[in-house]
Amino acid sequence: MNNMSNGKRKQNDNLLHALSFMSQVGITMASCVIIGVFLGKFLDNLCGTTPWLLLVFSLLGVAASFKALFDLANKASKK
Repeated sequence: MNNMSNGKRKQNDNLLHALSFMSQVGITMASCVIIGVFLGKFLDNLCGTTPWLLLVFSLLGVAASFKALFDLANKASKK
């Protein structure tokens, strides 16, 4: 009985670890893009270059989110 409960506990731990990793990936990617958009919008209003800095910083936010995704994947694979 004890052996069976340890196996179930290990399975639950693996499931919770996978769920936390996936939520971390989603939150990290979304926050990178949102920060890029808000920073671009702020600088556009400050400099008067209406769509350009928003586009540049949005693309930088997407690039940062992919870099963070690869970093998280490398960190997870080394465990």
